[in-house]
Amino acid sequence: MPTDDPTRTTKLVCLPYAGAGASLYRPWTALAGDALEIVALHLPGRERLIDDEPYRDVHRAVDALLAQLRERLGAGEHRIALFGHSLGAVLAYELAHRLVAEPGVELVHLFVSGSPEPDRGRDRRATGLSDEEFLARVGEFAGYRHPALDDPEMRELVLPTLRADVEMHENYVRSTRLPLDAPLTVVRGADDDLVARDDAASWSMATGRDFTHVEVPGGHMYLTESAPALVRVITSTVLAPHPLSPTVKE
Repeated sequence: MPTDDPTRTTKLVCLPYAGAGASLYRPWTALAGDALEIVALHLPGRERLIDDEPYRDVHRAVDALLAQLRERLGAGEHRIALFGHSLGAVLAYELAHRLVAEPGVELVHLFVSGSPEPDRGRDRRATGLSDEEFLARVGEFAGYRHPALDDPEMRELVLPTLRADVEMHENYVRSTRLPLDAPLTVVRGADDDLVARDDAASWSMATGRDFTHVEVPGGHMYLTESAPALVRVITSTVLAPHPLSPTVKE
């Protein structure tokens, strides 16, 4: 375990939700300022990796994400926090279990968002539906439809990756039932119709350390409008000497 050095900046490693890319987190660098170093990881099938085959299995994806993170970090000791929303939440959770045993890494916190804990899957699925039914179901899940999906050429480009991401999420089975040896905060949009408050609170069963349940304004995709509030929650949690109170609304 690395020695505790308060001068060492915490790196916030960010995982995207289904269909999104690492650029989602680009504005967070300015929002975090000097408090955190934002490290957004890339998944294939989007942005600069658009020509690469997307993953359909969470554990294969996490293998590749861990290798990518090791390359990004380089030698030395590192303080790491993780954030992921929806699909990104389960990717972050699985990556967190890997990082607990990673030499040179101090995992200081896991932030999960827009997802119930790993054993609570959705009853309704989108995998295997026709294109229109699939997009309608995903839009229902997210409470949001990206304008690119209404453009035939863009839809043809992004649909295979979105399908792969949704399949990966819907078929996910956790790798371990051991409680995570790191503090965990679940963040929920206060008006999220997809992830109920009890679903979010169920993450308390996934950690053997401090647990916090935080709510910020917005629905399931709250982070597109409430990014400043979310980043404030993350930075204050990482920098605070004590955990936040059980529910914080901003």
